[in-house]
Amino acid sequence: MEMFDLSGKVAMVTGANGGIGLAMATALGRAGAEVMIVGRNREKCEAAVKRLQGGGLRVTYFAADLTGEAACRDAVAATLSSFGRLDILVNCAGITVRKQPEDLTLDEWNSILATNLTAGFLCSQAALPAMREQGGGKIVNVGSMHMLFAASHTAAYAASKGGLLQLTKSLAVAWAKHNVQVNAVLPGYIESELLQSALQQVPGLEQRVLGRTPAARWGRPEDLEGAVIFLASQASNFITGASIVIDGGYSIYG
Repeated sequence: MEMFDLSGKVAMVTGANGGIGLAMATALGRAGAEVMIVGRNREKCEAAVKRLQGGGLRVTYFAADLTGEAACRDAVAATLSSFGRLDILVNCAGITVRKQPEDLTLDEWNSILATNLTAGFLCSQAALPAMREQGGGKIVNVGSMHMLFAASHTAAYAASKGGLLQLTKSLAVAWAKHNVQVNAVLPGYIESELLQSALQQVPGLEQRVLGRTPAARWGRPEDLEGAVIFLASQASNFITGASIVIDGGYSIYG
């Protein structure tokens, strides 16, 4: 449908050289957008670009650690240099450390918040001038169910994602006057490297999660594709500050 067509649009997706980020970059490219993949690992970025270009998508990459202000600005500048505009920003970069709160080091805490929360703020801030100049844009923040639920071993991760939810709402209010819509998606347990490590580190996780999930399966990265296309397209022009939970029904039980 025309309202979901992203032809002529340019998207920058962080944390996009694997997992959920790569699935979102793929979806945006298939919907017609040109895509800048941003990630720390250059080799993974190159592999992701090769894979997507092999499918006929218009994509390139920028390798950077986005925990610094200059790197975020450089990523946006690289996107503008490569494609001439920036319509869609997807903040998907994320890390975690699974420890009880009393065992977290300050360095671990700072690293998680810098990657999961501060980088999203800095990239959004860096993207705004281009979006404002061209008359609007879309920002999609990738959160987590841990915005809503507590877990003893994810204090820093939950704090960062909870902060990202509030950042989403604040930016939505602040930038509505620039026709920039800012929304979030909240994935549940999605098949990824993070999930595999969680299954190894958290006893009984599989039984607890699948037993509570009405869909009775793990999510897949491609389960988020429809939501990101919707939030990146004109179909969501009157939606801002919203969060879409994508968890197979896990959160229904509150």
